[in-house]
Amino acid sequence: MATPQFMAGEQGVHTSLNITAPTVIYARQGKVYNVSILVAPTAAGGVYDAATTAGNVQANMLAPIATGALGIIPLAGTWVFNGLLVDPGTGGAVSVSWT
Repeated sequence: MATPQFMAGEQGVHTSLNITAPTVIYARQGKVYNVSILVAPTAAGGVYDAATTAGNVQANMLAPIATGALGIIPLAGTWVFNGLLVDPGTGGAVSVSWT
């Protein structure tokens, strides 16, 4: 019998799928768990603690989404205080788990 694969610890309750443009997921306090990069961007993006799309500045960045990157960015329940903004980068697509 195969061993089940799981990620230990707390997980997000909500998932936002196939984000292809800078998107405010929510404009309040909460937690972000994982960002899955589904389509590699041709220009970098990022995950930000911001309530508007104008908040995608270096000072608000939680994690970069690198040019050409694929995979999962584990944020492990990182608190956001202003809101959760995800910019998948040019041509990129991501999914996000959050609470």
